[in-house]
Amino acid sequence: MRLPARFVPLTAVTTAASALLTGCFSSTGAAEGAASGEGKRVRIAMMLPPRSGLSPLSDDAFKLSRWSTAETLVKLNAVGDAQPALATGWKQSGRKWTFTIRDGVTFHDGTKLTGEAVVNSLTEAATASPKPRILDGVDLTAKADGATVTVTTGTEDPLVPQRLSSPQLSILAAQAYEGKTVNPVGAGTGPFELTKVNGTASAALDRYDGYWGGRAKAPGIDVTFVPDGTARAASLRSGEADIVEAVPVSQAAVLDQDLITEVPMPRTNTLYLNTGKGVFKDASLRAAAREAVDAEAIVEGVYEGRADVAEGLLGPALPWAAELRSTVKRAKAGDPSGQSITIGTFTDRAELPEVAATLQQQLQKAGFKVKLDVREYANIETDALAGEFDAFILSRATVLDSGDPAAYLYSDFASEGSFNLSQLADQTVDTALGKASDTAAGDARRRAVIDAEAAVLTTDAAVPMLHERVIQGDAAGVVDAAHDPRERELVTADTYVR
Repeated sequence: MRLPARFVPLTAVTTAASALLTGCFSSTGAAEGAASGEGKRVRIAMMLPPRSGLSPLSDDAFKLSRWSTAETLVKLNAVGDAQPALATGWKQSGRKWTFTIRDGVTFHDGTKLTGEAVVNSLTEAATASPKPRILDGVDLTAKADGATVTVTTGTEDPLVPQRLSSPQLSILAAQAYEGKTVNPVGAGTGPFELTKVNGTASAALDRYDGYWGGRAKAPGIDVTFVPDGTARAASLRSGEADIVEAVPVSQAAVLDQDLITEVPMPRTNTLYLNTGKGVFKDASLRAAAREAVDAEAIVEGVYEGRADVAEGLLGPALPWAAELRSTVKRAKAGDPSGQSITIGTFTDRAELPEVAATLQQQLQKAGFKVKLDVREYANIETDALAGEFDAFILSRATVLDSGDPAAYLYSDFASEGSFNLSQLADQTVDTALGKASDTAAGDARRRAVIDAEAAVLTTDAAVPMLHERVIQGDAAGVVDAAHDPRERELVTADTYVR
């Protein structure tokens, strides 16, 4: 792999950062593993500390999933289709979905997985305030009948199984819900039992030998939360960590390239153009802006080659998208004639201000006069949603918690979409989005999603520029760490350290 366009030796910085990490990871587990003749404990350096005490009703749920301690009724395969997990099968009848609960599963506290336990977890999530994001706008109730659970929604929903794959709907033992907040310690069903949480500093998990899916290969997991990207990268270089998540682009070049893996993320960096008012109400000027964008230059110059040039709104993290996509008909470009535009973006994602500066140069070269407005996201979101900018640059997750992109497309491009930065109101687009939302999961839905994407791209309301990647570091002794675009898996029952 070639070095990135900008290569700055950071030996002194990484050495200092490594020193800061010394002692963060316990060597006790490794010694015990070696003494017993099995794989060592897996040491992980994670980016974000828990925000809600590891409650599964928050984004912390994804940590529980990545550590293989909490499980859901359903899991997703590579293309987003629902597969059995704690549920072995399901069937739909209108607004009702009936799930058969897997037999022989015990929680880490020794209690059995039953229909009542499933209902308890789902009801806690459905009645939480605020609700888990996966249930926004969803009226869901659950009822047990022996080994089955019937889930009923307020309106017919073809994506109920996919929704139930969200880590935010993990099934935990009853003890987890006895306090004021949900406590997942000792309450999951996965191959590793969460045994200790040290606030926002660290966590520990031990192998759960009674796991229904077979004994894990590693004796346990030791997690340290390391928000500083330089320090995380240094922990891999120094041997303090076995797996490092979210290695910054700037640090990837100074690591042994054999130890890093770039995983396509379902996240697209997009230029949204305001179709409701101003310069880009004119479709020909939207086309001119689209033709002016040199995405390859942005990938090479800003992302140092560690991103993928966009062919559409949906990227390589959804491998089926490219296979179904066909040529999109677009308007001819007009002459900008020196018209002035303002592009907004935010500082919270480090690359976006630099993307904005590069786009400013490209659009000025095409004949626009360009002003930038760059603020913190909290201070710019209201103006962006109100259509106060001619254009807005956003790094946007294209697959939300259900593993399905239809919700993102509707939110961003439907006339009544809640995140319609482009102020788009197009009947053809609305029809295509409605069809995609209503079609049953599977090949037909995927084709409808691509048709909806094409309808959006035809309007030039959005110019997809690039698809981001997440860079993961795995030490040489790590075997079978997961590299998951959805960031739901990291250490599985098959992962271990030699």
